[in-house]
Amino acid sequence: MSTKNLRVTLIKSKNGRLPRHKACVAGLGLRRMHHTVEVEDTACNRGMINKVSYLLKVEEV
Repeated sequence: MSTKNLRVTLIKSKNGRLPRHKACVAGLGLRRMHHTVEVEDTACNRGMINKVSYLLKVEEV
């Protein structure tokens, strides 16, 4: 069984954001602007993505 993945890219800076929002970005594995990672499509990851959706670009893989 293959799991779905999401390709997440940080398109806005995390400077000056709320500490909880910075923690969500770090939890997704994003380190700097225009950095792209692939994460599993789980409820936990979806929650973090929804919290900081205004900073991200999300694509299904």
